[in-house]
Amino acid sequence: MTDTLPPADTTSTDAPSFAQLGLNARILANIARAGYAMPSPIQALAIPPILAGKDVEALSRTGSGKTAAFALPLLQRLLAAPRPTTTEQEGAPGMVRTLILSPTRELASQTASAIRTCAHGCQLMIGLAIGGVPKDRQTRALRGGADILVATPGRLLDHLADRTIGLDATTCLVLDEADRMLELGFIEDIQAIAERLPTRHQTLLFSATMPPAVATLGRRLLHRPLHIAPPEATSPPPRIRQQVAFVAATRKNATLIALLKRDTPDRVMVFTRTKQASDSLARALVSAGLPAAALHGDHGQARRDRTLASFRRGTLRVLVATDVMARGIDIEDVMLVVNFDVPEQPETYIHRIGRTARAGRRGTALSLCAPEERQLLREIERQTSARITAIDPT
Repeated sequence: MTDTLPPADTTSTDAPSFAQLGLNARILANIARAGYAMPSPIQALAIPPILAGKDVEALSRTGSGKTAAFALPLLQRLLAAPRPTTTEQEGAPGMVRTLILSPTRELASQTASAIRTCAHGCQLMIGLAIGGVPKDRQTRALRGGADILVATPGRLLDHLADRTIGLDATTCLVLDEADRMLELGFIEDIQAIAERLPTRHQTLLFSATMPPAVATLGRRLLHRPLHIAPPEATSPPPRIRQQVAFVAATRKNATLIALLKRDTPDRVMVFTRTKQASDSLARALVSAGLPAAALHGDHGQARRDRTLASFRRGTLRVLVATDVMARGIDIEDVMLVVNFDVPEQPETYIHRIGRTARAGRRGTALSLCAPEERQLLREIERQTSARITAIDPT
């Protein structure tokens, strides 16, 4: 059985403050230090039931403030509960109190960083377990356990098999970007991890979309969850100017290059469907004199970290990414998002264009639409009620 909260009224002047949501003085001080003013809709809806220990199933797109929505109440609950006493034995696994599963290394790293900001001065151990980096370094860091561990499923299972960490004292499991984890084939890993948790624990599931597979996973793992779906979760962000340029597939490279040379936004994210297309387009942009690089799963972790760091600094102007790699990347001042390939799912369109217009800013989303993609565009307009303006790309 799933309870449902009514949609939040995002325009109401009676929206609750963080203090009215029940957060304590220490957490409120960190919120102020991080620059948060008022709760976002997902935060206003999710924080009270999470504080109360309820299971929550939430629809929440990137940029909605979902990390703080689960991190703030979980930090408060951890501060209020004493650490479990464990016997100090040689080779005994370190205990994890709260476990957050993320689909990609980039999202896991970003989430851990955001939680550390929220946990300033709280003397809580925030751990990170992801692939692509030496496991022995993580092993040393995790031997003493973690109050919160942010992990990708595969690397977490490695540490569990090595008895680096244990989940006997885990009181909460968070599945972040659950739809993407299932798309990446992590369902068996998630179930294997869930089976190692204590019988009584809190589970929070956050997902940008709620396809049948995610709903089924929720029914298996959550107990009488509260279902939360703010209006923002299923519609494009209001501060984004949405445009489309109708162009033949063979002309897309030349069209994009011409547009980027004519208009010079500082940071541009371009989305392609495949890794091969990302590499090919990035090479074409570089050949045209535009600082660009691809970001996808075939690149090593060190290379991906360097690419993202250059993009954040502004030395790299154009990031060409697949949906999987860009999932959850939070860079506030992306001015333009380009759908080089029109996405096959309206939910993917909403997720992509949400990379711009962050933190109250405005932005532009441009789709390059070939004749064979027009039906996909019409479906996006129908399901999202989006107003996409046609422009002349010449």
